[in-house]
Amino acid sequence: MDALNLGILAHVDAGKTTLTERLLYDAGVIETLGSVDEGSTQTDTLALERRRGITIKAAVVSFRVGARIVNLIDTPGHPDFIAEVERTLSVLDGAVLVVSAVEGVQPQTRILARALRRLSIPTVIFVNKIDRTGARYDGVLADIGARLTSSIVVMGSVADLGSHAATWMPADGASSGFCASLADVLTCQDDVLLGEYLRGAASYARLRAELASQTGRALVHPVFFGSASTGAGVDALTAGLAELLPAARGVESGPANGTVFKVERGSAGEKVAYVRISTGTLAARKPVRYGGDRTAKITAISVFDGGPATPSGTARGPDCQGLGAGRRRRRRSRRLR
Repeated sequence: MDALNLGILAHVDAGKTTLTERLLYDAGVIETLGSVDEGSTQTDTLALERRRGITIKAAVVSFRVGARIVNLIDTPGHPDFIAEVERTLSVLDGAVLVVSAVEGVQPQTRILARALRRLSIPTVIFVNKIDRTGARYDGVLADIGARLTSSIVVMGSVADLGSHAATWMPADGASSGFCASLADVLTCQDDVLLGEYLRGAASYARLRAELASQTGRALVHPVFFGSASTGAGVDALTAGLAELLPAARGVESGPANGTVFKVERGSAGEKVAYVRISTGTLAARKPVRYGGDRTAKITAISVFDGGPATPSGTARGPDCQGLGAGRRRRRRSRRLR
């Protein structure tokens, strides 16, 4: 079983927490959809988050897509909390950049897109709120192309835009128009593929495989439209996450090595460190080196495996979960070795 450490990023109020809630609901992790306005979502747990309806701290939850575990990190959208987002970027295998179909590309959207591009993080774009009055299709695509990246592949079309009945229609693989649009973008990055296409030897399966390859190398960015509140298009996005974004890289053997990307206090005042494990295995009650020559003992470990973190005696590299939360008393450290 492979894992994908996935970040959900957006300008504030674009709908990323609502999208997180919908993904968890569709995957069967939660039985009832929470609401940002009502303060009942899974990832906004601080009292201030629930009261203000904004995300302040990064939160982790996981769900399964087929044989893949997706460790989803919901990040703040407000620019005041950009440091929380930056810490998260270092542990991502891929990202969903959420854009509002009404407001389009906003200032924080551009900042996030630049950071993702600088770090070469594979990114899928989800245009949310197609059910809202004032939602746009062509205008938002033009906005994305002009202000974020021109290397986009639109994965379908929208019907009944701007109404509660709005739906997302995935592109037909047999359509010559979609194949041509795929080729237009993909051949810009691959001369071999260009030659095959000009000779008529590039099948749809070949183009689709190349789309996954170039998306995984952060060269192109598939674009999906939908509505997190109604669920329209979210199933297509979920399928895209499994097909187009790469699994976590790393090995289970070797010395324990990982990156701490988030530290918080637990209910008893203990320090809880969230770790992206690259190699090896962490075990509870065993000493671990960190920050150079320092050592500390992890008192308890939880791992993410289809829902919130659950207690475990060990946490392994990306061949298993890839993300874990370790409880310890010692302070400091950003790296575990």
